[in-house]
Amino acid sequence: MKHLFAIPFTVVLLAFSQPHVTADEISWHASGKNGAVAAGHADSVAAGLRILDGGGRAADAAAATILALAVTDYGSFAIGGEVPVLVYDAKTKQVKSLSGVGGAPQDPAAIEWFYENGIPSMGSMKAAPVPGAVDLVVTLLKLYGTISFEQAVTPTLELLDKGKEAWHPHLAVTLRKLVDAERAAQGSREDKLKAARDRFYIGDVADELEAWYIATGAFQRKPDLAAQTTLVEDPVSIAYRGYTVYKCGPWTQGPVLCQNLRLLEGFDLHAMGHLSADCIHVMTEAMKLGYADRDEYYADPRFSSVPMAELLSDSYTNLRRALIDVQHASMDRRPGDPAKMQALRTDEVPDNETEKIPKQDTTTCVVADRWGNVIAATPSCNMLTNTPGPSGVNTGNRVRSMNTNPNHPNRVQAGKRPRITLTPTLVLKDGLPVIAISVAGGDVQDQTTLNVLLNHIEFGMSPREAVTAPRFQVNHHQDSFNPNPDRNAAFVGRGELKVNEEIPEAVRKNLADRGHLLGIVASPIAHPVMIFIDHKTGLMHAAGDPKAKRHAGVAR
Repeated sequence: MKHLFAIPFTVVLLAFSQPHVTADEISWHASGKNGAVAAGHADSVAAGLRILDGGGRAADAAAATILALAVTDYGSFAIGGEVPVLVYDAKTKQVKSLSGVGGAPQDPAAIEWFYENGIPSMGSMKAAPVPGAVDLVVTLLKLYGTISFEQAVTPTLELLDKGKEAWHPHLAVTLRKLVDAERAAQGSREDKLKAARDRFYIGDVADELEAWYIATGAFQRKPDLAAQTTLVEDPVSIAYRGYTVYKCGPWTQGPVLCQNLRLLEGFDLHAMGHLSADCIHVMTEAMKLGYADRDEYYADPRFSSVPMAELLSDSYTNLRRALIDVQHASMDRRPGDPAKMQALRTDEVPDNETEKIPKQDTTTCVVADRWGNVIAATPSCNMLTNTPGPSGVNTGNRVRSMNTNPNHPNRVQAGKRPRITLTPTLVLKDGLPVIAISVAGGDVQDQTTLNVLLNHIEFGMSPREAVTAPRFQVNHHQDSFNPNPDRNAAFVGRGELKVNEEIPEAVRKNLADRGHLLGIVASPIAHPVMIFIDHKTGLMHAAGDPKAKRHAGVAR
């Protein structure tokens, strides 16, 4: 592939010798016209801004930010983790989904082990998928970027060289091996990027990873690493009040936001009032229905037939919307039947899960550049008890987001992607990108996205207002991290609704009177970041919830 443009490549080369923004200069919100980054730690935001200031595109800055997050937000993300991405390409005017997610092991014996012993739910290298992040970064740079892997990883190497963790120098050695492979390769920029990728997935780094997998009892091997591919797919999209909302496919929970918005389009949320009892109640009941369908149908569509068109159709939406009682909270689990076009498939009263399933958080990344390109990404690892090997690469437990129910679409199969909670969001209006959102928070990610997105669309809030307004979440869904084959036993909290303490007592009482099992939360509900692009003024407004330790900045 040819460079999309030539000049910024040279400019970025010069940028590393120029003064660049530091973490100390970065706050939680900013506005400007030359590009924006909102993510987790301020050092990672600075890494992305450094690339934008040097003339790089959104994909270049996103790659640099994601790599840096593997250090600054370690625990929420690691270089052996996974990253789903949505890209708006200003040249093609298209949105694409990049699946930076590794699959279950390909060895049939490993899959048989899961069905005989169960998928470990408390943290285990046996539940490790293939690392997806490195291939994702390289693919992002190849398809949409202009810079080298070396340029993208330079801020990360600087962080590692200053670091104090025992694994920092080991990961620095590994990443420099990829840089050396890129430098030594002949051919185009894309050829050189492939050489960097190949050293990780089929070269001596893969040898180190396989040795670590064997030593820790993990099932992944070199053929699994070699087979890793970042799939470039068409996203799922719906129209809502003049906007087009894009999500990754049902290998994530992303389409649940689309289902929820379709249901809510039949209610006048603006007239109800922001965070009124009516508004919270209707949004909550819509989410219960959407999540019931998520739990019943979503999975890797390469392995399972997912009725996405039917789930988002007018007919099915109208049937499901009629189930929402505007005065009473539902206590049932109510998936529909899109194949038969029926509002209800079952009407069950599930038991709450009794096993306490540990979780480790995710991080966030949204980027926009001055040329109109926009990226939303949700990097994660969920490593729990897993630790880095001699390569400095840690791997998560994402296979536990599948199950061993032989009749369930999200059952574990060789090479299959787990249905992850990670779920970036892009929104267009009149054919132009206007909103990018990323949220950390497991099953709550698309609930908080719904809160933040409607804060803007329905109630006119700026990003800094939208990400800091009080939020609420519903636990009336299955736990995506519980691999129990009895999916009803994986249900989190029947009828449970948690609201931030800033929501007035009168509203909370009204919700309790409608039957919601109410809980009050002082801490942030999930961790959102957001960019809004105002095409009338040319300004980009970026923000991340400061209580959730999010940061944002703009290019100079």
